[in-house]
Amino acid sequence: MESRHLRYALALAEHQHFGRAAAALGIAQPPLSQQIAALERELGARLFDRTARGVFPTAAGEAFLARARRALAEMSAAVSDAGRAARGETGRLRLGFIGSALLELLPSVLGGFVRDRPEVRLGLQEMSTRRSTAALLAGELDIAIGRGAPRGAGAEELVSVTVGRDHLVAVVGAAHPFAGQRGVSVEQLRGQHLIIAPADEEPVVAAWLTTLLGEGSEAPARAGGFTEARDVHTIIGLASCGVGVGLGPACLRVAARPDTRVCEVSPRVELPELVMSFRAQDRSPVLAAFLDTTRERCPGVSERLERGLGARR
Repeated sequence: MESRHLRYALALAEHQHFGRAAAALGIAQPPLSQQIAALERELGARLFDRTARGVFPTAAGEAFLARARRALAEMSAAVSDAGRAARGETGRLRLGFIGSALLELLPSVLGGFVRDRPEVRLGLQEMSTRRSTAALLAGELDIAIGRGAPRGAGAEELVSVTVGRDHLVAVVGAAHPFAGQRGVSVEQLRGQHLIIAPADEEPVVAAWLTTLLGEGSEAPARAGGFTEARDVHTIIGLASCGVGVGLGPACLRVAARPDTRVCEVSPRVELPELVMSFRAQDRSPVLAAFLDTTRERCPGVSERLERGLGARR
């Protein structure tokens, strides 16, 4: 029995006439009669009564046709589901990201992806660069977005692409002496209690800050220590409380509170790039669809993606 036999039987039941059913199916009448007869022999039951008034389903025919309709509907749904999955319209995407990615990159990319593919199941986790890289290598994430390219064992298995660049700013409470200044110098920062990312979670950023602000006796701790904060919202909140001077990407201006002020750091200091990473061997259609959305919404990413993918082929 093949799917065409089900279609033949359903067409005959609908038109109640071999000639009309054959015309609707686009085949000649004799082959249709022969196929229905062969189907009845295979089932061991008469499916249709042939009368002078027309062709009508028997009790066995009605039972068979009910199942045939459902079977064809399921087959059609299977074809549709397979096509949608192959196009990345269904499935699952697990994304780990640092908090600052929500300020500029993700509202556009993730927002567009959700609108275009509402049936994709999203697993979203805010996490540090180190944790998201480890989760990506362990197969627990499909994409990781963090500061700086992944390092260490297994990093060679990843494609990493720059998706954003930013520079350093300082954020302070409205009562802080810096609040009335448009900018602060690196020298001034060395004399302040700083609110910064934890070294164990953002090693690239921490190493960069150590280089910028000095080591040993010139370290931030010299003048009053530092407070660790895991995301830009916490940095802003602590700065507003007067805890110290928060350091973060310029995009934090989007989330700045009325009781805080944002100052440029002079000379201008570029932060480690915002990097999107994924496993080079991942062939998931959902991942491919997300990368397509990223290409559309992030200028310059398309060329960098192609270079990254080409280097791993």
